[in-house]
Amino acid sequence: MTRTRHRYVLAENDRSGVPAALGAQQAHALRESGLVDVRWEGDGSSLLVPRGRVGAVNVDGVDVIVTPKVGIARLLFLLGYARDPGFRPEDVEGIQEDDLWAAVAETVCRHAERALARGILQGYVTEDAALTVMRGRLRIADQISRRPGMLLPLEVRYDEYSVDIPENRLLRTAIRRVRALPRLREELVARLRHLDARLDGVVPLVTGAPLPEWQPTRLNTRYQSSLRLAEMVLRMMSFEVGSGGIDVAAFVVDMATVFENFVALALGEALSSRPGATIPQYPACLDRDGEIRMKVDVVHVVDRIPRIIADAKYKLADSAGRYPNADHYQMLAYCTALQLPKAWLVYASGDGSARPRRILNSPVSVIEYPLDLATSPGELVRQVAILADRAWDE
Repeated sequence: MTRTRHRYVLAENDRSGVPAALGAQQAHALRESGLVDVRWEGDGSSLLVPRGRVGAVNVDGVDVIVTPKVGIARLLFLLGYARDPGFRPEDVEGIQEDDLWAAVAETVCRHAERALARGILQGYVTEDAALTVMRGRLRIADQISRRPGMLLPLEVRYDEYSVDIPENRLLRTAIRRVRALPRLREELVARLRHLDARLDGVVPLVTGAPLPEWQPTRLNTRYQSSLRLAEMVLRMMSFEVGSGGIDVAAFVVDMATVFENFVALALGEALSSRPGATIPQYPACLDRDGEIRMKVDVVHVVDRIPRIIADAKYKLADSAGRYPNADHYQMLAYCTALQLPKAWLVYASGDGSARPRRILNSPVSVIEYPLDLATSPGELVRQVAILADRAWDE
């Protein structure tokens, strides 16, 4: 762990914590973020201890960062890939590993630069207005209710060809959001400022407003990865004024959920050329009455019949190389309910070497398959593809 003035950095698996000098309002805001526990010490100081999440929170100028054991670049790749399997490994290569704020800003900047390289996307936007000349279609109900007996102005609705479309509003809002992050390099701030200026005429979203909907089309193909990243940033990053008027910025990630989503998406992509469909959070029942319900992380079905079971666990092996027994009990239940002889336990630490566990007095085998998250993003996807091939063939 590292401590500097106004900046406290902890490792994800740190259980000893780091002392911090915090005011009562700062401590409350940090607790509310869900990133760390704040425990009062006898000498009046606070002890910060990670709560199983990673990310960064800036409270009134004080930074608290919990770094993922997989590294910041890998975290951003997992987040990006889980939302867009076309997310490219090179989009996160070379970013600063020691600062989550800078890493998020750099990633948004790279995607936006690529999206805008061939110009600003434009499209038709529906506008409602009161005009002295007829344009588009008359809104008769509004004309009668708002201006009874008046001929002018006219309540009309028309389509305007504009840059102020949902895609650009998402992009500009994300760019402005990351520009406000602390301790960004001046060179990065200048790039973000340039991108913001290029989107002149686009109205940013109001903080707290619902994100506008957009549909993937042939026309916005070059925007799509940047839009999914922008949506992720806008949903996961919050800027608010906390109690007492202090400023709070937070980017907090549940790594167990991220890993689970990544495995489900990557397996689905790897199996997409095979018959059937890959279904995340597959519903199942353990008892005949249907009262003991389960959700299986990933199930690949062919003709509505389960063929492959996988479950993602963001856990480390113990010093003897063993994983929790409860995970195997869970997989045995899945195999029993879905009538399959094998299930795959996908762990977040290891070298990709599969280890089968044959269950006594049962035809079931539970196969431990640890992924090496320390490897490159491309190699990580390849490990999941190897898992998909083995699971299909066995």
